[in-house]
Amino acid sequence: MELFDLARHFVEILLHLDKYLGQVIRDYGAWTNLILFVIVFCETGLVVTPILPGDSLLFAAGTFAARGDLSLGLLLALIGFAAVAGDATNYMVGYLLGPRMNPEGGRFIKKKYLDRTHRFYEKYGKMTIILARFVPIVRTFAPFLAGVGAMRYMEFAAYNVVGGLCWVSLFLVGGYLFGNMAVVQNNFSFVIMGIILVSVMPIAVEYFKHRREEAARNGRG
Repeated sequence: MELFDLARHFVEILLHLDKYLGQVIRDYGAWTNLILFVIVFCETGLVVTPILPGDSLLFAAGTFAARGDLSLGLLLALIGFAAVAGDATNYMVGYLLGPRMNPEGGRFIKKKYLDRTHRFYEKYGKMTIILARFVPIVRTFAPFLAGVGAMRYMEFAAYNVVGGLCWVSLFLVGGYLFGNMAVVQNNFSFVIMGIILVSVMPIAVEYFKHRREEAARNGRG
């Protein structure tokens, strides 16, 4: 029951980020920038926290920047650095733990998350480092598996910087430009749901495609 209540509370926060982020800004002021930095760093840098909000949180932060409650320039610099530093940390964790990692995953590293990310690598190759930024969960595991696979760090770093800055800029600036529109403000929960649905769509497409391929192989067998 406690797990259900926790999940319900998480969804409540996610769908009403404007309300909760506004409360954080009122309570903590300029420290909100550090809080956002930590959340984005943890989502991208810690392989055990893939469900933290990313896209929707950046969009909401951009909205508050448009209202003058936060600085867009400071957010772009801080959150951009958090995204790049997070992926770099995740890469190093994968690089160091890769030889000792159980291929079946573990308690905190779910095999299904690893499988999803493997399929992205199979389809997109090194571009996964950039494209995964826009796909929840996959963006957490892509740098980790790059480290496990011993991808050259300087090569990884180039994709990391491009992907991180594009991801942060897109959603922060998107929130800044469109978040104060009346239609967005009056339907903010639906906008957040739309962002989430668009973000997880590549996962759903890859999942069903994989299931069809498995079914076809089993049928031939």
